[in-house]
Amino acid sequence: MIVSTLSRPAEAGPLNLDNAALQQARQNLNDGAVTPTGSPWREDIVRLLNHALATELVCVLRYKRHHFTAHGLNSPAIAEEFREHADEEAAHADSLARRIVQLGGEPDFNPSRLLDSSHADYDEAVELKSMVRANLVAERIAIESYRQMIGLIGDKDPTTRRLLEDILRDEEEHADELAALLDN
Repeated sequence: MIVSTLSRPAEAGPLNLDNAALQQARQNLNDGAVTPTGSPWREDIVRLLNHALATELVCVLRYKRHHFTAHGLNSPAIAEEFREHADEEAAHADSLARRIVQLGGEPDFNPSRLLDSSHADYDEAVELKSMVRANLVAERIAIESYRQMIGLIGDKDPTTRRLLEDILRDEEEHADELAALLDN
């Protein structure tokens, strides 16, 4: 049996909920999940999420292009992998847009701003190995950007943090799959 030797600091009070905030949650019901005591970082979080949304949308477009233009002996299996990744990136974009709206923001789907807001690049490679490499680079950039966002958000918005952690897990899986394709 393990016995904890940690003790509560003398200045720490009991863990109590903020009853005033609970009462405020009864107000403005049309705001949905966003309560009046919403995060002072909401605008920053929405901005970060819109950059992630742009990244996911650019990734969808890149994967779709690669899916339809892949050719060569190994291309059917790799093209199918690209299609699956495109579908998963589209689902990520939907989740991010939904969260932006929940936070009272506006998801930015404006095509003229996507490349400027995206962390990843669009790619028009024609050779299969170059396609795989471009997608692996984009996944690695997405992984790093999600890691940084998770660190920045921390406990400021646990719901958004969990969403980003789920997406990060998928992006790491995509990168592993693409790296394995390069090894073949």
